[in-house]
Amino acid sequence: MAQVEAVNDSMMEKRRYDFKRALEEIRDLKGRGTELVSVYIPPEKQIFDVANYLRSELSQSQNIKSKRTNKAVSGALESILARLKYFKTPPANGLIFFVGEVATVGDQTKQVQFTLEPPEPITTFMYRCDSEFYTEKLWDMLDEKKTFGLVVVDRAEATIGLLKGKRIVPVKNFPSLVPSKHSRGGQSSVRFERLIEIAAHEFFKKVGEVASETFLNEPDLKGVLIGGPGATKEFFVKEGYLHHEIQKKLIDTFDTGYTDEYGLKELVEKAKDSLQELDLMREKQLMQRLLEEIRKTDGGLSTYGEQQVRKALEIGAVDILLLSEGLRKVRVKYQCSCGNSGEVTVAREEDVKCPNCPDSSPEIIESKDIIDDFYEEAEKVGTTVELLSVDSEEGEMLMKAFGGFAAILRFTTGVM
Repeated sequence: MAQVEAVNDSMMEKRRYDFKRALEEIRDLKGRGTELVSVYIPPEKQIFDVANYLRSELSQSQNIKSKRTNKAVSGALESILARLKYFKTPPANGLIFFVGEVATVGDQTKQVQFTLEPPEPITTFMYRCDSEFYTEKLWDMLDEKKTFGLVVVDRAEATIGLLKGKRIVPVKNFPSLVPSKHSRGGQSSVRFERLIEIAAHEFFKKVGEVASETFLNEPDLKGVLIGGPGATKEFFVKEGYLHHEIQKKLIDTFDTGYTDEYGLKELVEKAKDSLQELDLMREKQLMQRLLEEIRKTDGGLSTYGEQQVRKALEIGAVDILLLSEGLRKVRVKYQCSCGNSGEVTVAREEDVKCPNCPDSSPEIIESKDIIDDFYEEAEKVGTTVELLSVDSEEGEMLMKAFGGFAAILRFTTGVM
């Protein structure tokens, strides 16, 4: 189960990285006028309706006075309409097209075409022509999208929700209907107190059942946060009202002043440091494990540097591959006119040189992002890939001290 969860996390990190790299490339592209077309299609939008809308815009584009802009916008719309024919419905999170003529050298332009599936659902349809592609709303999608369960509870009210990335999704709010305390004395007081406790027990039981049902249906649930005023939240946890599998994922309890939807926001704010620490601890543990192996006299079960890690991967020796998100390189296969061919890692395709005739310009046979290349190699031998951010101390160490490549091995290889 833990291994499957690790694989799922790794693939989510990979998709997030690919989306980020595409956005970085798209963000830097510029048009000479309002020639770059951005189209956002929400998952519930009918492809037929989108096509009709774009055909109408294509007709309107004939009124653009600038012949160059007219031609560029028309060409972009025709390209998108042609691509839409391959979709019966939008993907689960929607679809984004970026198409247009971008400036190159001198007065030259070239048409670029990007089709992206975002990591979370698009909420509104949008069509836009501008001198740059519209990516502003997409950068927030790159934030961590792990899911956490939220419960805020006291004896009067409870609210259950989910934290998906930075988005709080309220699930259910319900009042307790537990009678308040009273000052009546005698036997009736004892009986009434007993009724209050029975009502409170039934309420907490209901809260636990709804919370457990909600959280157990979340396959990527990473943890549970519980908040509320006073000691009620601790009582709720201690008395075991949550399913035992959910109880295992409890991160901590936090004091909040409210138990409604605002209480969910307050809970997330109070737990911010704890949530951040989870990712930092994961990266810290990985780097500590790597360093412990490196310190061993024989280098232990570790290797680092691109070539050493690549060789270890080829023989299936890598258990966990550590890559830095800060890597900005490509793996290129080339063929030179002199007959020489090879495969190199460079910052840009233009940097590829043949060692036999360095003044020549070899033909590029294949080019792929270095992280995509390592993911493909890792998948062949069942290696887990961990992408470390450059924002943490451990991630910065991986990039600066090890060049962004390191590995924890299954067995020693003699590769150092």
